[in-house]
Amino acid sequence: MDLNYNAEDLAFRDTVRSWLAANLPKDLQHKVFNHKRLSKDDFVRWHKIVAQQGWVGTGWPVQYGGTGWSAVQRHIWEEECAAAGTPPILPFGVAMVAPVIMAFGNEEQKRHYLPRILNCDDWWCQGYSEPGAGSDLASLKTRAERQGDHYIVNGQKTWTTLAQYADMIFCLVRTDSGARKQEGISFLLIDMKTPGITVRPIIMLDEDHEVNEVFFDNVKVPVENLIGEENKGWTYAKYLLGHERTSIAAVGRAKRELDFLKRIATDQQKNGKPLLDDPVFAAKVASLEIEVMALEVTVLKVISQDSEKRGPGPQASVLKIKGTEIQQMLTELMLEAIGPYGLPFDRAYLEGRQEHTVTGDDDAAPLASYYFNYRKTSIYGGSNEIQKNIITQMILGL
Repeated sequence: MDLNYNAEDLAFRDTVRSWLAANLPKDLQHKVFNHKRLSKDDFVRWHKIVAQQGWVGTGWPVQYGGTGWSAVQRHIWEEECAAAGTPPILPFGVAMVAPVIMAFGNEEQKRHYLPRILNCDDWWCQGYSEPGAGSDLASLKTRAERQGDHYIVNGQKTWTTLAQYADMIFCLVRTDSGARKQEGISFLLIDMKTPGITVRPIIMLDEDHEVNEVFFDNVKVPVENLIGEENKGWTYAKYLLGHERTSIAAVGRAKRELDFLKRIATDQQKNGKPLLDDPVFAAKVASLEIEVMALEVTVLKVISQDSEKRGPGPQASVLKIKGTEIQQMLTELMLEAIGPYGLPFDRAYLEGRQEHTVTGDDDAAPLASYYFNYRKTSIYGGSNEIQKNIITQMILGL
């Protein structure tokens, strides 16, 4: 494939850059560049700005309100957003459940949910993992029992990202306990305001409330909220996970954070010289930069192959592994570069409060939190160990 942008792509990139420069709020940009925590309002505000421009559904067909952009244009958009310091468009609605609805939902479901996802009228979360059913997701035990025109759902989901804000959750539930475990699962859309749903926070090592436990106690869900066929949910789940794993790679963000790493390594001194001049540390940075470049080429190849509107194949597992390994290496090298300044945990800085006085170094202030948070990336979306099994079976044929 030709890795050079043609004239049309370069013109598109200029258009995107100009639009971002004119429309990205400076307070949001400041938060992103300085690794501060984003609030629900921050995410929604940026989503709606992009939605007004019509650029949220970058991978969606035009018929559903998408941009109709090519794979290269989508890559340029993501790269320029990362470089400009935009908040992410959260993937749960746009990049995860929406492709499933488009591929397997009925027309009424498409008409109702897709416009609301585009405009961020509904905040979505993902109900996949359970205690004892994470990497082995097909072992899930949350049950949905059909009673007339409703399902009655009982069970528990865990590690549910930002469920405290969610209006809707897409859930894998067991509808046939007698079938082979992958064959007895269905895919339900559930209103989070339904009686019987309880959300309990899980506070992480960085003291942030990002994930939750979600409990279902006789939750009544209309049958029309079933996606596709009953007991075919495993097929839809795999389709969704392919899209999730592709987006986890986050090449643009990795390139932005690589620039940040180089800057702090230039500012830090070792033996009277910038740390980046130290041959041992410089070799680590150079090796990581090569990994980022290789990941970018692989991402372009995979998204180009997805032009026929089929879900990403097992190659998405490669992106997930390498993308998360790179993200973790970046946070490790940042802490190594900043040295003892990275030891204090400065919650006030992360939350933008005035009493930020802990470290006296704004670059260092968020890095311990950043490091802890990114330990999870090799686990969510299917652990990297499971991804290696997929590669072994589906690509290598072993």
